[in-house]
Amino acid sequence: MDSRTTLISATAASLCFILCICMTNGELQRFIEPAKSDGSVSFITIGDWGRRGDYNQSVVAYQMGRVGEKIGLDFVVSTGDNFYDNGLFSEHDPNFRESFSNIYTAPSLQKQWYSVLGNHDYRGDAEAQLSTVLREIDSRWTCLRSFIVDAELVEIFFVDTTPFVKEYYTEEDGHTYDWRAVPSRNSYVKYLLRDVEASLKRSKATWKIVVGHHAMRSIGHHGNTVELVEELLPIMKENGVDLYMNGHDHCLEHISDEDSPIQFLTSGAGSKAWRGDVDPTTNNPKSVRFYYDGQGFMSARFTHSDAEIVFYNVFGEVLHKWVTSKELLHSSV
Repeated sequence: MDSRTTLISATAASLCFILCICMTNGELQRFIEPAKSDGSVSFITIGDWGRRGDYNQSVVAYQMGRVGEKIGLDFVVSTGDNFYDNGLFSEHDPNFRESFSNIYTAPSLQKQWYSVLGNHDYRGDAEAQLSTVLREIDSRWTCLRSFIVDAELVEIFFVDTTPFVKEYYTEEDGHTYDWRAVPSRNSYVKYLLRDVEASLKRSKATWKIVVGHHAMRSIGHHGNTVELVEELLPIMKENGVDLYMNGHDHCLEHISDEDSPIQFLTSGAGSKAWRGDVDPTTNNPKSVRFYYDGQGFMSARFTHSDAEIVFYNVFGEVLHKWVTSKELLHSSV
């Protein structure tokens, strides 16, 4: 290798490192969602959905529309794995329309969709889902790596969890990932954690929610994500986070933390579910409040004093409801 080639390679590596720092340097980008006139905020959480309507994706979408109308939906939270099997191949991939615009057509779902990337999204062109071109095709679409939705009494901190998982860098699972924006795993995670922690500390919201693709606590197929438990969970505990919402496991579940008020809520059943794929030994059975290995979604409604979480199956039937009150510090199922 000649000196010119060496210089070019070194310069490229330096630029990549600077890009990595700049992407996670400073406060996370913020989107404002005003609360309703009655002071409440309502949204639906759905994950692991984009299959061109197959595996009951269209049926789940229909029920989401019905529930969205009932609860006065303000926006939708997508927990990642937005497009299967390997994300989008470009911002012009027809899969975007076929799995999103043409599926979630109910009037109540014509609100903003806030999305994070999942591991399957990273297997394609991850940058494509972040492109403004998609927002020109469908104005509902907002997808960033990490960002904040400020809904007055509720602040939702969206975290790019795929770069946390060390296994993906070894490609032992037989897949390659789009790491163009993550040239250094350690640096990326370090600065992202710094920014999340700073944003959480600044938050004055009544309710703090963190959203990521990967589960921290789960008895489903993938189970707990060790890297998140070790690196992100302590920051959440120190800064009064109430809920962690995720996808990744194709199920619906509610698990309570054993030594903090945090509740772990999985909504990754937007299309293909894994019937019977459960390992109850991965978490304390006493902490598992609810588990369902079929298709469905979750709704959330917040006021200054109360929160209500409801899980629905593919028929729109209520499977599990959890209500908690800030003032009374009391929860019930």
